[in-house]
Amino acid sequence: MSRGLLHSAQTLLAGLLGLARTRIELFSTELQEELARLATALIGAIVVALLALLGVGFAAAALILSFAPEHRLAAAGVLATLFLALALAGAWALRGVARAKPRMFDATLAELERDYQALKP
Repeated sequence: MSRGLLHSAQTLLAGLLGLARTRIELFSTELQEELARLATALIGAIVVALLALLGVGFAAAALILSFAPEHRLAAAGVLATLFLALALAGAWALRGVARAKPRMFDATLAELERDYQALKP
């Protein structure tokens, strides 16, 4: 009788360890995917921002130089105000994107919840 109980306990423990191993592997995969996505997004954002800054800077300089010398200061002020307004709009849009991001490790948490519900008496 105790041999059967010991075997049953070992089988249960082996099953739980296998389940934990699978969940940890899933967590690891999701973590790697999240880090790769973050690195790609960060590098892309930096490149886009630098190219946009160069383009906007040259365009602004060309526009200011196209005005008569007595109106260049006013043109520079208008452009600076426009750039600041665009920067605020971009920050507002990024805030919305950050809020809409899916929950991290959602698949792992869903699997763990499914396991919990299956094991719950």
